[in-house]
Amino acid sequence: MTGTPFLKMHGLGNDFVVLDARDGALSLSTRSRRAIADRRLGVGCDQLIVLEPPTERDADVFMRIYNPDGTEAGACGNATRCVASLVMDERKSDQITVQTIAGLLESQKTGKGSNGLPVITVDMGPARLDWREIPVATACDTNHMPVGLGPLQDPVGTNMGNPHATFFVDDLDAIAITELGPKLEHDRFFPERVNVGVAQLIAENKVRLRVWERGAGLTLACGSGACAAGVAAARRGLTGRKVDIVMEHGTLGIEWLRDGNVTMTGGISRAYRGELDGSLLK
Repeated sequence: MTGTPFLKMHGLGNDFVVLDARDGALSLSTRSRRAIADRRLGVGCDQLIVLEPPTERDADVFMRIYNPDGTEAGACGNATRCVASLVMDERKSDQITVQTIAGLLESQKTGKGSNGLPVITVDMGPARLDWREIPVATACDTNHMPVGLGPLQDPVGTNMGNPHATFFVDDLDAIAITELGPKLEHDRFFPERVNVGVAQLIAENKVRLRVWERGAGLTLACGSGACAAGVAAARRGLTGRKVDIVMEHGTLGIEWLRDGNVTMTGGISRAYRGELDGSLLK
């Protein structure tokens, strides 16, 4: 190989370019990150994932996450499952720990999907619910935050390693997410911006969800957004603490445990391997 090797993966359509920098650091400027993530001029992805050596003894790998705009993200549940599957194969193990800037995520293989690849359960850590932890600009009850736009009002705030505002609606298809999402993402109420989830209860303990992700836009799936939606639905009394979150290309099983942590279960897919031309890294 003459270029930099990468692996293209996705979790329910939430797609990633995975680079391995465990044996040697990669120099990735903000411009390079944007170029790789560009769907016309680069490879294209919802997030760029870089594997690095762990800095904590209990971790098996450090996963660094970059949004398409080049900014760094704290959490990505779908990427965690993808990375966990790779390291499990390497270690010939059914359980590993992924380190992120948001903390340690314990991951285990819990089944096999219809594509023959593993189903992975990840402990995404605690759902943080205090207004200072989301964070938002003013003190409030995060189960009913005083912010909204048009038909999206009265969201639930949750931090799952990154900030989420989940809006519940009667008809998800009637919501212009691509119009409202970027405005709410940048609302002054959210000093670190926010992921905007729009959710509809469609059956007992089953919620349909779409997410406008900060720095990435509308994605086909969002793991941390699914966790936030599951917690939000339980807080509102719409569901129990174990719920199926239905997205465009599949379903994630979410459980808000009694200790406050949230687990996420779902499959992964591997699309292809390739090489990045050196010009994308300059």
